[in-house]
Amino acid sequence: MLDSISSAKALRSLLRRTLVADIDQLLGTLKTRSRMSVFRRLREVGYRSSYTHAGRYYTLSDIPRFDERGLWFHQDVGFSRYGTLKAMLIALVGTEPTGFTHDELEGLLHVRVHNTLLDLVRQGRVGRDSVEGVYLYISASPERGVEQKQRRGGAAEGWRGPTPLATTTVIEVLVEALQAGRVRVSAALVARRLQSRGLDVAVEQVAGVLKQYGVQAGKKTAPASKRSRV
Repeated sequence: MLDSISSAKALRSLLRRTLVADIDQLLGTLKTRSRMSVFRRLREVGYRSSYTHAGRYYTLSDIPRFDERGLWFHQDVGFSRYGTLKAMLIALVGTEPTGFTHDELEGLLHVRVHNTLLDLVRQGRVGRDSVEGVYLYISASPERGVEQKQRRGGAAEGWRGPTPLATTTVIEVLVEALQAGRVRVSAALVARRLQSRGLDVAVEQVAGVLKQYGVQAGKKTAPASKRSRV
């Protein structure tokens, strides 16, 4: 195991180069087999863990450049300013002027959120109501929730969710998902690959197609260090 000063240098060197790393990379870098030692060294330099991939990727605290919603992605590994998925969902749902549907949240966050949302609703930390036959997740504050629901209705009269894709584009999505060569494919990855080919397709639309045709999405991808950027 490297000493404290050498560990800090090694961690900063690794993560400045790769941006994110999993536990195996960190164990090798610090020349130890102890996970507890790795996390002790990470705490010393300041770190964040991913909310995607079951939290198994790590980065330095000052590396992420979060967007206006507090999200940062390296390839398909996601980090949040709020830390955990639960904390992030509470913050996002509570601050979005028109709330979020389940599909919108999955398209935005690139992870499954159904069970977490259900837990938060049952705990009274997130509100839920129906708009146009679709569940809308809103603030737990009754006053704020009513305002969000009204804004959703006023801003999207006749709203039905993401615009359906043409049949030819649906085929393109499925072909790209198969060519990705994963047990479970990321909707965000498929969308980026299609967009790079000039197709006008959103992550939410891809997620809808994968769900409709039973393609498992969002997990069991290859480690980030072994994937090329798209």
